[in-house]
Amino acid sequence: MLLPARAQEASGSGNPDGSASKFWLSGQLNFVTQFHPAFPAAYSGPSSLQSDADIAPTWVATVYTGYALSPTTEFFFDLEAAHGEGVSGALGLGGLGNLDAVTDKTATAAPYIARAMARKIIPLGKQMVPESPSPLGLAANVPARRLELRLGKMSITDFFDLNAVGSDSHLQFLNYSIDNNAAYDIAANSRGYTYAALAELYQPSWTARFAEAVEPKDTSGLKPDWNLSHGSSENLEFEIHPSIHDKQPFTLRALAFANHTEMGSYPAAVSGFLSGQDPYPDLAAHIARATNYGFGLNGETTVGDSLRLFGRLGWNQGTREAFQFAEADRTVAFGGDLSGKAWHKPAHRIGLALAVNGLVLSHRTYLALGGQSYLLGDGGLDYGREKILETYYNVPLGHGFYVAFDVQQIWNPGYNQARGPVTIFGIRIHVEGDLHFN
Repeated sequence: MLLPARAQEASGSGNPDGSASKFWLSGQLNFVTQFHPAFPAAYSGPSSLQSDADIAPTWVATVYTGYALSPTTEFFFDLEAAHGEGVSGALGLGGLGNLDAVTDKTATAAPYIARAMARKIIPLGKQMVPESPSPLGLAANVPARRLELRLGKMSITDFFDLNAVGSDSHLQFLNYSIDNNAAYDIAANSRGYTYAALAELYQPSWTARFAEAVEPKDTSGLKPDWNLSHGSSENLEFEIHPSIHDKQPFTLRALAFANHTEMGSYPAAVSGFLSGQDPYPDLAAHIARATNYGFGLNGETTVGDSLRLFGRLGWNQGTREAFQFAEADRTVAFGGDLSGKAWHKPAHRIGLALAVNGLVLSHRTYLALGGQSYLLGDGGLDYGREKILETYYNVPLGHGFYVAFDVQQIWNPGYNQARGPVTIFGIRIHVEGDLHFN
């Protein structure tokens, strides 16, 4: 259940002179250690956030490569390795406390292919605009009106639900519910990647993107389901850049997704247990091909020259099991970050955000009856919305080296008022660097 850091935020800022890169080579290392002291819990289950004190490290290493065959055709190939399950094996929270945590018990620390894709730029006009080269795009200037096509292995979150303030767990917040829309059931394997075809239409004041993606064969698997008539995911996002007061930059994104695959039904599992058909509430006994769909809103703006604000809303159907990464049927998150300019440290950054997650009735009834889901299972449930308050302070120490201190205060962990609150302390060390060849 590792969700990769978005490549647009990682490892590199382009050539110093702003020119395009013919070849790209960069890398990053991210180390996170989290600790929580003992916290009160009336009871615990097999998938609870353990109430005893716990400490757990994780690490992720990624090598990004790219090659520009022409100004409009590029290829990317990334290798990655990851290790560490995080506190409590990343179980017991609807919003994961560390996006780098790996819970696939079959996964090893051996390197694997993260991204392998092609990008094609189709100009729709002559006007050109500057673009910073990155691990996802090597061109320094692109048409303002263009169609971009991508095909191959990728992370859906490299392109959908992006946010300048709350997206990059390697330099910003650590909690899933703040760096992502927790109600967005992303098509991905247990390492956060999938095979997809992506189309993006860029216009000066708006962008539309659509991706058809492959679903994994099961909720925690690495193997893709190549039969698109059996398992697939549609993702659609519309992004606008309206003018607001004093011409401060503002971006609003509207997201919709639909996943089609075999998944468990919470209402069927509850009914099966209460009718006596099943000896215990069991999602695995009620798996059928179905569709889970949802929607999201995502906005960000800048206030002055130091403060950035963001907010997210998320909704999904809720009656089907979450297939990856988070367990939330409703979510709202908002917050911001502030550069250290006010205290004469402009490269420093401090962030503060709040996320509130909720479950629909059949979902929480299943857990209250003792059911186990992908991430949750206390053996019972005194339902309450999960609330996550997170703050971090990120310090650059030069030459691509960063150290951050992070604190998360979580009320009703796993949506259970009988447990918590819990405070999770974190230290993150991030190292990145890049090379460019014209």
